[in-house]
Amino acid sequence: MFAIIGIVLGVVLIMVGYTMHGGQIAVLIQISEFIVIGGAGLGIFVASNGKEGIQSTIKATIGVLKPSPFNKLSFVELLKMQYALFNVARKEGLLGLEKHIEKPEESEVFKKNPVFLANHHAVDFMCDTLKVILTGAVGPHDLSEMMEIDLDIAHREQKAPADAVQNLGDAMPAVGIVAAVLGVIITMGKIGGDPAAIGHSVAAALVGTFLGIFLAYCIFYPMAKAMEAQLFPEEQYMNCIRYALFSFARGESPVTCVEFARRNIAPSMRPSFTEVEKAVKDKDAA
Repeated sequence: MFAIIGIVLGVVLIMVGYTMHGGQIAVLIQISEFIVIGGAGLGIFVASNGKEGIQSTIKATIGVLKPSPFNKLSFVELLKMQYALFNVARKEGLLGLEKHIEKPEESEVFKKNPVFLANHHAVDFMCDTLKVILTGAVGPHDLSEMMEIDLDIAHREQKAPADAVQNLGDAMPAVGIVAAVLGVIITMGKIGGDPAAIGHSVAAALVGTFLGIFLAYCIFYPMAKAMEAQLFPEEQYMNCIRYALFSFARGESPVTCVEFARRNIAPSMRPSFTEVEKAVKDKDAA
């Protein structure tokens, strides 16, 4: 949401400064330049990303408008859930986990954490990794490498929309130059004619350059950065699961597993040891 607020604020202040210098907004409304820049940008975007890339970018753009589901409370809930799950294994053995990981949507442990259940990658990541642990065929360090590969591939896929918007922004200044050159070509055909018409034609050509640079640095760049920023909390969330599972695979106690997970949370959102301990005890009492 703040990305949109920032973009709107920047656009408004640019226009205010422009009009304060005597500029006229109507001069900037050059439909032909919009068509050239917009058409070239759309063509570049479609050619570079394809159907799946377009869909994921639209989804990521809409996601920027929504508040992130990952906050301090969601991390506390994740740590509580993991503690409860590892406690099941400690009390009932590894086979006690089977009913939870085979049908996670029916698990009494998972159902208490809707943020986790809504994240299909997190659910699959945890359940699939626990299934591997249950086989006993993979050692802890091999399991760690396996999880790292999983998260790396997922991160690359999640980052693709931000890269797509950033690449489009990088192309916009060049597209603006193309539009300006086309405008100059038209202007050269008017040499010797009405000076006012020539001036209008030059102004229209310069609008193309303005639009290209404006879109690149005032629209697409902040949008790409906002998309990247939204990925960071989810990366921490997934790493909490990863290191808790790695610790669990090594045979550590539930408290130690949860502490490994807690240390992967950025200090701004990390619950304290006391907060986690209290949350876990409250859960046990419940």
